[in-house]
Amino acid sequence: MPLRAEGFSALRSFWYGQLSAVVEPAAAVIGAAFVTIAEPSLPYALSFAAGAMIFVVVEEVIPESQRVGNTDLSAICLLFGFVVMTILDVALS
Repeated sequence: MPLRAEGFSALRSFWYGQLSAVVEPAAAVIGAAFVTIAEPSLPYALSFAAGAMIFVVVEEVIPESQRVGNTDLSAICLLFGFVVMTILDVALS
């Protein structure tokens, strides 16, 4: 509910709105420091996120792989094939 509806004046509502943004510069500095510290681990984190997304796509989007009932086996085999393809791509390039 807006502060104006609570009986505050327009100036007081504006002041509280500005006061709520005071934390943003400090949070930006903390976020920038965290990114600087975490930068070496970003490739690993992004690789994990990509693998998780591939797993979700296999489990939920590709229904043909789940018809026989071996949903986990089909997902594991696809991930294994993707890993082999990635290793060969890096090794042969």
